[in-house]
Amino acid sequence: MSGRELFCQPRRVRRGAALTLVFAGLLVTGAATGAFPDPGQSDRKTPTGAARPAAGHEDVAKAAAEAMADGESPMEAAERAVSRSGDRWAAVYSEGEYQEFEEALDGQYTGVGLWARRAADGRIDVTRVQAGSPAAEAGVKKGDRLRSIDGEDVDGRPVTDVVSLLRGDATDARAGTTVTLGLQRGTRAWSETVRRALLSTDSVTVRKLAAGITVIRISAFTKGSGELVRTAVRQAPADAGIILDLRGNSGGLVSEAVTAASAFLDGGLVATYDVDGAQRSLHADPGGDTARPLVALVDGGTMSAAEMLTGALQDRGRAVVLGSRTFGKGSIQMPTRLPDGSVAELTVGHYRTPSGHTVDGRGITPDLEVSAGALERAETVLSGLGDPS
Repeated sequence: MSGRELFCQPRRVRRGAALTLVFAGLLVTGAATGAFPDPGQSDRKTPTGAARPAAGHEDVAKAAAEAMADGESPMEAAERAVSRSGDRWAAVYSEGEYQEFEEALDGQYTGVGLWARRAADGRIDVTRVQAGSPAAEAGVKKGDRLRSIDGEDVDGRPVTDVVSLLRGDATDARAGTTVTLGLQRGTRAWSETVRRALLSTDSVTVRKLAAGITVIRISAFTKGSGELVRTAVRQAPADAGIILDLRGNSGGLVSEAVTAASAFLDGGLVATYDVDGAQRSLHADPGGDTARPLVALVDGGTMSAAEMLTGALQDRGRAVVLGSRTFGKGSIQMPTRLPDGSVAELTVGHYRTPSGHTVDGRGITPDLEVSAGALERAETVLSGLGDPS
């Protein structure tokens, strides 16, 4: 995997990109495929087990079926229908892309385990190497220059192209396939051939600051992330506050965001939402830590499920929200399987915070707007919130 900087980009990924932003594309929905629970069903719907599609889905499915009967591509017909729908969050995935999408929801991805960014001069630099990954085992290190992938020069190319080359196309984007990296470290230039592998993402990281403050960073709401947050809260020093860092978090599984909310709330409303006009609600589990001082950090990359969590903590007076206005992605998508195995998703509803605030297109305004030095400001705010006892 590469391109951590891309996680907050819009989800409008189309065929030909090889799902280059698979994790971003997946998580930016926030409501994600099957993320909102349906009474009596699993909170993780698949295309075959989704709630009744909206009329837009029926139109897309009809276009795909007619295209297949005429010997044309159902996926291309679906893409045309989706583009005419006016749905800014609609997407069409190939069967393989959708499988990657579901893997990412499970906190997994297929790749070599490195992150990269493009420098001002156009060079591609490695910014992180995941421990135990194929890239790490091959000796790739942070700061190395990535010059080529399978013989293709990557200097000056968008990071999205680099991600696509690292992940592979429809024929080789799977564990066990090989990719050759052209690297440079100082004056040394060399090549390494590595095998892609199914890797786990680190969606929750925890660290302690000098004052005893615990910083819990959630990069995405993947499977199990909510419980990791609850564990981190239980293990945090009792006499210090917590900074919940949601910057750049583009969403994920709503059920996990609700579990995370349960770490800080003693039950009660987290959000309300509608699906095809039916009104529903989400509630936290009782027993969360309601006394410890809490600051939530947000920015323009805080989206969807992360906005839902932010809104719940803010509306219920549980946290001071600090940073900049969030993205404003508060809509719900559900999937439809097409005749060729591809999947189309269209928006079927929207969610609201406990006070009834609509997030979609508006975002959440922080209590304290800070553009730089947000973490340091959060420490100052926590010191002013007093002893949690």
